[in-house]
Amino acid sequence: MLEFTLTSADPAPAVPAADVLAELGALRGADAPTRGGRTFAYVYDAGLEGLDELAAAAYSAYATVNGLDPTVFPSVARLENDVVGAAAALLGGSGAQGTFTSGGTESILLAVKTSRDHAKAERGVTEPQLVLPSTAHAAFHKAAAYLGLEPVVVPVDRSTYRADATAVAAAITPRTALVVASAPSYAHGVIDPVPEIAAAAAERGVLCHVDACIGGWLLPHLRRAGQEIPPFDLSVPGVTSLSVDLHKYGYADKGASVVLYRDAGLRRHQYFAHAGWPGYPVVNPTVQGTKSAGLLAQAWAVLRYVGEDGYTALAGRVAEASGRLLAGLRAMPDVRVLGDPSAGLVAFTVVDGPDGEPGPSLLLHLADEMRERGWYLQPQLSFDGLPPNLHLTLTPATVGQVDALLTDLHAALRAARALPPVAVDPALAELAAGLDPSRLGPDEIEAVLAFAGLTGDGGLPARMAPVLILLDALPGPLTERLLAEFVGSVFRI
Repeated sequence: MLEFTLTSADPAPAVPAADVLAELGALRGADAPTRGGRTFAYVYDAGLEGLDELAAAAYSAYATVNGLDPTVFPSVARLENDVVGAAAALLGGSGAQGTFTSGGTESILLAVKTSRDHAKAERGVTEPQLVLPSTAHAAFHKAAAYLGLEPVVVPVDRSTYRADATAVAAAITPRTALVVASAPSYAHGVIDPVPEIAAAAAERGVLCHVDACIGGWLLPHLRRAGQEIPPFDLSVPGVTSLSVDLHKYGYADKGASVVLYRDAGLRRHQYFAHAGWPGYPVVNPTVQGTKSAGLLAQAWAVLRYVGEDGYTALAGRVAEASGRLLAGLRAMPDVRVLGDPSAGLVAFTVVDGPDGEPGPSLLLHLADEMRERGWYLQPQLSFDGLPPNLHLTLTPATVGQVDALLTDLHAALRAARALPPVAVDPALAELAAGLDPSRLGPDEIEAVLAFAGLTGDGGLPARMAPVLILLDALPGPLTERLLAEFVGSVFRI
């Protein structure tokens, strides 16, 4: 890990441009690759020649433009209207209005803020609740924590991993400000029963948000490419808002999303306006005030460059990669695909032991073995009876990698089975279960992090299985505290 030391006695000298870029290149060399189809999380690679260069050039053209005030920079309004309009047209939003945001988390946060203020203004709700399936993205819990809503979490069906619409309906109360469905859920790539959930919300006069951050741009084009896709968008009665990330299957660079509402009246609750100070009148559609218009410009450019037919062709490639991967996984002994993935995301687990149940030890060894072979498959820990698994995000660039991935997966699984199991000392697990994370002091936290191999000062361990098996066994609040402290140790200045 590279170390940087800044002192007031030694002001940083100017560095030639070539040296700055060389240093950035060296730093970048330690990261997982974002192109080539071997990193199955976090990145979305269209595999289209010239797309990255176009996005970079469009960003540069607008990097210094301030998106805060479209009356000073009117081209910002033109670009945003084009991008939001394209999303609304694709996602059944006749009459819909929306906003360009910095990503799915901001889109979700704004939708939750809108629901909170709408519930207060229209129904007098002062202690709002947010009803969501257990598979809903963590960004909803983040929004609830920021905005003062109480999350009401409803378990999902343990065989399909889809939200249980009847259970969601039963969880709605007079305090409910928003009901959530996913299209698809990130963890397992399955689409919730949106029409049933939206109908239950509408019957009670409650707003319903569809988190289509991942699927919003892909699912309509999969349908256009001939795939069977259930209804999920703003054309579904009762759906009042929807989020869609353009930096996922829209293949724009990171920092590009859209939140859509059924009409302008609903979107108005998203805005913040303030004239009670001596400066300029403030109107912010998003959490950010000042922001570069570069990300908006690159998203606009990418959407125009790829076009509807291009996105349909790319969706077909995703479907091809998914189909071949699913067939290969289902043919492997002891490998079990979770649910019925239908939107480019796949999660699978591995049966371990004589009881025929998935076990985290073998699975996490498998993730390490694949990492050593140059693949990144994202480990997901067990939760509320849902098994631990490995998550893969399929993109057009992965089509040519599926056969090699499956070949290495066979070899990695054999190697993982030959390794001694990793386990947590039962006495330690019992001790951890009795700890109150809020009462742990810095020394105690540091000791637990060191035991877990998360010191923050020497990088991560070469193999993550021992770390993840411990996190999988710890109570959720303690895991959250440890992860927050670890990240704080990484960003230590």
